[in-house]
Amino acid sequence: MNIIELPVEFMYEGQPYFIYPSLIVLTNHELALVDTGYPGFLPLIENAIEHKGYDLRQLKHIVITHYDDDHIGALHDFKGKYPWVTVISSEREAAYISGEVKSERLVQAEELLEQMPEEQKAFGQSFVDLLTSLKHIAVDRTVKEGEWLFDGACKVIATPGHTSGHISLHLPELDSVIIGDAAYLEDNGTELLVANPQYCLDLPQAERSLELLKSLKAKHYYCYHGGSLHI
Repeated sequence: MNIIELPVEFMYEGQPYFIYPSLIVLTNHELALVDTGYPGFLPLIENAIEHKGYDLRQLKHIVITHYDDDHIGALHDFKGKYPWVTVISSEREAAYISGEVKSERLVQAEELLEQMPEEQKAFGQSFVDLLTSLKHIAVDRTVKEGEWLFDGACKVIATPGHTSGHISLHLPELDSVIIGDAAYLEDNGTELLVANPQYCLDLPQAERSLELLKSLKAKHYYCYHGGSLHI
């Protein structure tokens, strides 16, 4: 079993940016992808997986840490191209992914739009429009705190705060944790911090989740933003 970091580069407003989805290579050679990037990122993530030498026909699972446009944006495309894949999320996030409930992020974006000064409203509206345009799919399996995935290889950890249903994945055999947006790696690559605190749905809860993750004292932390920390 192994975790493969997938650096995915893209351009935004003329500047290069990265996200870092994780690929779990299971002992039976099946692949589990954690988060799917922005809308339209299917080919970018496919290329990153193939560049690492893995066959997408072995992709059997997609775990979504939480509902945000940069994490579920390409999920609909993945499920369309690889219909055998099992999509996994927490129960709370599943309601947003399926479209049964308006997502917390969209509610937050609409509320912020109402408060924005006039010169910022175009940007705020574009973000609301982006969230509204995300395509919904049904989640195949919901999980909760303490549940084990992949034949006991991976433990689900509830890490709310960034969103209320955010989950992280602890892989004890690898002494590793995949943490989505429960934290990010700051510029010098030595400290985990709360990711985008200004957009956390519950900042005190996000801070508690970060402390929980740090208390695991893992050797490897895989962040979606900023890359991985190896202690």
